Amino acid sequence: MLTLHHLNDSRSQRIIWLLEELGAPYDLTTYQRDAQTRLAPPELEAVHPLGKSPVIVDGDITIAESAAVVDYIIRRYGKGAMRPAEGTPEYEAYLEWLHYAEGSAMLPLMLNLYVSRLKEAGAPLQPRIDSEIARHLGHADRALQGRAFFVGDSLTGADIQMSFVAEVASSFDRLKAYPDLAAWIGRMHARPAFQRSVEKGGVYRLAK
Repeated sequence: MLTLHHLNDSRSQRIIWLLEELGAPYDLTTYQRDAQTRLAPPELEAVHPLGKSPVIVDGDITIAESAAVVDYIIRRYGKGAMRPAEGTPEYEAYLEWLHYAEGSAMLPLMLNLYVSRLKEAGAPLQPRIDSEIARHLGHADRALQGRAFFVGDSLTGADIQMSFVAEVASSFDRLKAYPDLAAWIGRMHARPAFQRSVEKGGVYRLAK
């Protein structure tokens, strides 16, 4: 059975959500961040050299990196659900969103987190970071205008991946100018499978 190594308040929350949406069987091994440093515990390094989460172990297969984990679970356990048919324009859009979330959208949000801790020393960088955050949140917001999901007419792995982007942006109070993105993440958090993921994964501070 697939095992998900889950770190509280992390990207791995969306993997629990995905597994709950699919109704796939899984074991959950939970780790807690250090209360002072907020870093992952060293025990995760025994699972994967990077010591990060999410990590899944499925038989002889161990996978880190959220997009790779989402893609594997949907291919292995989705039974054709939660992704468009290969060879269609929708499938290519799906792949783009799947990788865009961490490949582009999360970078300025993470820079905002770290640079803000520098206080005045980081001030010269803040305008560029703010500009990039606006660029990416605006892009996601426009993509959701008149749509319930990022791709097609039903939930896909693209929505799973993009959820963390919206959650982190919300934690920085950056969603007010992006009503479609804000409404979308509200709908995602209202889904029964997401609610079950929080029950199983523990308190998730980014679920507002």
